[in-house]
Amino acid sequence: MESIPIHRSSTLTLVLDTPKGRGVFSSVPIPAGTIIETAPILLLSMEEWESHIKHTCLAHYSFNWPIKDVNSSTTVMHQAVVLGLGSMFNHSKFGQNVGWKRNIDAGLVVYTTLRDIQLGEELLISYGDKLWFEDVDDIPEKEASAEEFLGSIGV
Repeated sequence: MESIPIHRSSTLTLVLDTPKGRGVFSSVPIPAGTIIETAPILLLSMEEWESHIKHTCLAHYSFNWPIKDVNSSTTVMHQAVVLGLGSMFNHSKFGQNVGWKRNIDAGLVVYTTLRDIQLGEELLISYGDKLWFEDVDDIPEKEASAEEFLGSIGV
């Protein structure tokens, strides 16, 4: 019987009411390079994706999953739903502190800390550039007016 070890850090907490919705946070400091989650995937057929899933909110939790076509040497992009905490990590374009890698053969996504994580810090991944929501990392900061700038200078 073939088996694959599944790893989940017991130091993660799912918080339900963050400004981004649900989010995964550390309950202890976590060193850089720590595998914090090994999440199995549910591979969707093209028919399931086109007929059902892409029309639901579950589409927001799917990952691109490349599959080699056995009849040709090409790769066809499918969709997969990552189970466990894998679909609960929020996005950050500039502040991601967790990286993820697909293990295509095993049908897993492995999440690893990119740097030391502090107690209570949210664990964030990058969803890439094609987002379906307004990215708070892309919202330019409001420039101060001359009056606001000058008023902030102490004499």
